[in-house]
Amino acid sequence: MSKPVVLIVDDVPSNIKVLANCLKDHYRIKVATGGNDCLKLAVADPLPDLILLDIEMPDMGGYEVCQKLQGQPHTQDIPIIFVTARDADRNEELGLQLGAVDYIAKPVRPSIVLARVNTHVTLKQQRDLLKEIALKDQLTGLYNRYYLLETAEQRLAHTERHSDPLSVMLLDLDYFKQVNDTHGHLVGDKVLRELGELLGNTCRKDDIPARFGGEEFVILLGHCDLESGKEKSEEIRKQVEQLKPEGLDITVSIGVVQFYPGESIEQLLDRADKALYRAKDEGRNRVVSE
Repeated sequence: MSKPVVLIVDDVPSNIKVLANCLKDHYRIKVATGGNDCLKLAVADPLPDLILLDIEMPDMGGYEVCQKLQGQPHTQDIPIIFVTARDADRNEELGLQLGAVDYIAKPVRPSIVLARVNTHVTLKQQRDLLKEIALKDQLTGLYNRYYLLETAEQRLAHTERHSDPLSVMLLDLDYFKQVNDTHGHLVGDKVLRELGELLGNTCRKDDIPARFGGEEFVILLGHCDLESGKEKSEEIRKQVEQLKPEGLDITVSIGVVQFYPGESIEQLLDRADKALYRAKDEGRNRVVSE
């Protein structure tokens, strides 16, 4: 398992060196020499698990950097510790009010720096785990129904604002009850896991694959019109045919639809469901679009 990443932000090289020496045996270190640099590195791989942030910097002060990080969805959960020579109570209070998790006064004491960083990285890892448990389907590792419905509303609003195409794919394993009845639920679970892995691996960064319930899966296809959605669906249908989990022949029926402006996620999924049922009625193992 790779070490957590700490981003050190300070415009004074000697300060960076001191902090890096405190942490280098336990963490991977990224370095930014100013506020603007920090904002870029905070969203660049490897993503930081914690940021040590100086307050006094020439291009952008630490307080402003903290506000910007807290205001962005991709960075708002990264814990920030201010490291500064400003040790008045009002400075510490302001930093905590802006969203920092802790405050270390200069000159730093290495053992204190390491202890506080350890504490807040551990807390972040625990929060991340709880979040994953809440948002992921534990059997397949895909997103769950709750996450899909919560995220879909935001994606639909973005799609409508920017006139950007979006499609939805609804998949159902054909005759899955027979798999469970004939081979048992443990084998059925393995089939679902392998299908989930396939769907996760075939999705792009803009897609959201989710287990919707039972043997039903949904993929939200970002930047994707209906024709592209049909092509993607057909690719997945063929890949499932070749999957052979536990040596079994399995197939999926797929309904795919494109988002219409003004639709809710419920209306969109209802149309996808109707397309899926047509695929079932027409003989299964096929793609039908609406």
